[in-house]
Amino acid sequence: MRVFFRRHAVLHIWLLCALLAAAAFHLSKENRALMNALAEHVTGPVKETLGALCAEVPFSVAEVALFTAAGIVLLYLGALVGDLIRCRRRGNLLYTRLLGLVCAGVTVYSLFCLLWGVNYYTDGFQERSGLRAKEVSIEELQATTTYFAQKLNETSASVKRDEAGVFDADRSAIYDDAVQVYRGVEQKYPFLALRDHRPKRVSFSKLMSRTNFTGFFFPFTGEANLNDNSPACLLPATIAHEMAHQRGIASEDECNFLAVLTCAMSGNAVYEYSGYLMGFIHLSNALYQADPARWEAVHAGLNAQVRADLADNNAYWARFESETAELSQSVYDGFLKSYGEESGIQSYGEVVDLVVAYYGPQA
Repeated sequence: MRVFFRRHAVLHIWLLCALLAAAAFHLSKENRALMNALAEHVTGPVKETLGALCAEVPFSVAEVALFTAAGIVLLYLGALVGDLIRCRRRGNLLYTRLLGLVCAGVTVYSLFCLLWGVNYYTDGFQERSGLRAKEVSIEELQATTTYFAQKLNETSASVKRDEAGVFDADRSAIYDDAVQVYRGVEQKYPFLALRDHRPKRVSFSKLMSRTNFTGFFFPFTGEANLNDNSPACLLPATIAHEMAHQRGIASEDECNFLAVLTCAMSGNAVYEYSGYLMGFIHLSNALYQADPARWEAVHAGLNAQVRADLADNNAYWARFESETAELSQSVYDGFLKSYGEESGIQSYGEVVDLVVAYYGPQA
């Protein structure tokens, strides 16, 4: 037995170190001061550096890394099966191969905790800005939804449209303009300041649509990655959402709020309209659930262009309603809850409280 463990000493030491790193994170994650310091002085600068390096290439390094990792795992498992068929000492070989796979998995998990998990236990946007979500009355909700409907009507004519009247702004320009959209909100909230880089299109965007994802931030490369196949009307706001994650904001509701606020303060007509549209969708969904009659009254005031964009967005996502999409959302829901977002994916709905707190009649 001693010879057996000595033969695998390197793997055992590797696994022990990775487990200790993961354990250290989980034992210290409730120490807010430590997590804040770690995010500010270690993980934040590391992600900024990774983002700057990956910005030098035009494609999504994250997408390449994910598919490469999946390919390596499949090849590794295939080689393992082949070795087991050919080798007599199968027990020893199986232990070596599986131990190596476990070591790699625990290492990736530990690095993920360091690069991203930390942000779930730091001061979020609300703590740092002083803006707090609050309980919303039906009157406040209707008033704020009405305000967003009015802003949509005002800004809808300022964006390019196709023959059917649907939002048709140039996607390349949307990506190019992203590096400037946070300048306005950074003046109001200096802690959000960051050197931005052009977001990345995901080549397999239809695959993202099938799993109901519009974008993702990849901490191992520091990139904001976007589903380029989804309707363009919400692409600018989605970019702003992922760029909020780049700033260390982990909460989904806070990132959605920042997407709305950033776009509205951007001074860019395309981004402004998209931000108001994202905010309106969250507000109107909440209003419909609370009082369909009030929702109908607000919805009746939308002009034809806004209605066309809402219909186009709904029709697109209706094509991807499936068990696969539900499963992917359930998995993501579990992921969010595992890092302390108790409402899980429903925290996307809590953006309403923040939007009303900022834009509502009592703001």
